[in-house]
Amino acid sequence: MEPILAIALIIAAAVAGAVGGVYYYSRQQRAAGTAVIQLAQAEAEKTRLEAKAQAEAILKDSEHRSKSLLDETETTINRRRRDLDAEEERLARRRSDLDQRLERLEKQDQNLNKRQSNLDRRENELKKVEQEKIEALQRISEMTLDEARQQVLARAEQDARNDMARIIRQVEAEAKVEADTRARDVISLAVQRLASEHISETAVSVVPLPGDDMKGRIIGRAGRNIRAFEMLAGVDVVVDDTPEAVTISSFDPIRREVARRALSKLVVDGRIHPARIEKLLEDARNEVDLIIREEGERAAYEAGVPGLHPEIIKLLGRLKFRFSYGQNMHGHSIETSHIAGMIAAELGANVEIAKAGGLLHDLGKAIDHEVEGTHAMIGAEFCKRYGVNAKVVNCIASHHHEVEQECVEAYIVEAADAISGARPGARRENVDSYIKRVKTLEDIAKSFPGVDTSYALQAGREVRILVKPEQVDELGAVQLARDIAKQIEDTMQYPGMIKVHVIRESRHVEYAK
Repeated sequence: MEPILAIALIIAAAVAGAVGGVYYYSRQQRAAGTAVIQLAQAEAEKTRLEAKAQAEAILKDSEHRSKSLLDETETTINRRRRDLDAEEERLARRRSDLDQRLERLEKQDQNLNKRQSNLDRRENELKKVEQEKIEALQRISEMTLDEARQQVLARAEQDARNDMARIIRQVEAEAKVEADTRARDVISLAVQRLASEHISETAVSVVPLPGDDMKGRIIGRAGRNIRAFEMLAGVDVVVDDTPEAVTISSFDPIRREVARRALSKLVVDGRIHPARIEKLLEDARNEVDLIIREEGERAAYEAGVPGLHPEIIKLLGRLKFRFSYGQNMHGHSIETSHIAGMIAAELGANVEIAKAGGLLHDLGKAIDHEVEGTHAMIGAEFCKRYGVNAKVVNCIASHHHEVEQECVEAYIVEAADAISGARPGARRENVDSYIKRVKTLEDIAKSFPGVDTSYALQAGREVRILVKPEQVDELGAVQLARDIAKQIEDTMQYPGMIKVHVIRESRHVEYAK
């Protein structure tokens, strides 16, 4: 319809143009004549023919394009129809395959159900047979299943515990042999290189007198002199029946030493009155302060520990007048420093840290009567305050296991302290303290369950414990020894080491009649 309408419009335009032209010319030039009209008509006819030819060409082109489009559309439709047919055929095959697989699965499910039924039936039969066997075994053994299980587990546990105890003893024996050999070599070498004297000093300050008449002069008229002396010196003067001697008593060893020196000078001088007492006490204090500083410097020099703070040097010197179990702490510190340095050199540890730790490990004993706490923690805090190496501080704080030992030198200092305090003649204690310590040792051992009796041997260096074999097995004996040793370490103060020896034995006695 569009090409035909276009052709009609063209023709109408051409005719309108021609008519308009004729009309125009007819009005303007009516006199033109017939020739001009004919020429216009011919021109109009020509235009009409051209428009008609053009319309026919457009119509043919439109028909050709419509035909081509129709052919292309039919081709596409045919191709899609073929694709749909192929897809439908494929789906039909898939559906057939699925039907066959579903049928096979149903058959397999039926077979599985049958097999499961058979298995359930056989399982029930086996359970029934097993129950019958168990009942038969229970009748034969006269035991229930739980009782038999408990008996088997108890036997297995006993076997395992015996094996564990045997392995523990074997490993401990091997480690002990190797450790003892190595430790014996190191300690013997250190002890051989160090020669120390036995104890010759005591903690008692006694001032000898030329005669008993001097006691009256010390007391003075109405006790004036002795009261002034005790007040100014801070000590107690004991004037008893001991011939030609008086005793000075004080918990502070420095004050006791000052009082001893001042009283000795008063006895020699003979002029005993309050003013003279005050003057000689002041001189004695200055003299003791000088001795303290000199002894501290000598200890640091002999131990080979330079660079210590003056306050630390002062405390080291105060140890000159401090005793523990009869052992002088000044000499003990120097000796411990030497032993620790020798052991550290043998083991390849830091010799300087070991020496410093050994020298300062008992520094707190110089002021333990003035400051609250144990001497190890007091000494560690004091040294930390004055910039001592952290490892040395740990050696001081941990030598009685009050804190964790963080370096190998701490273990060395602990061993050196034990060697110095436990060597023959190093320390002594009075009879009452000894009896109390031994009794406490036996009481600790008896406090554990399964212990029959205990004996403290070798002056409290060993405790021998007899256990009840029906209550304590082999592994329990090993654990008991460790628990008792730990309890002794936590609750007792003692020099050296204590051996805990647990004995488990069975004795059976019969009489032939």
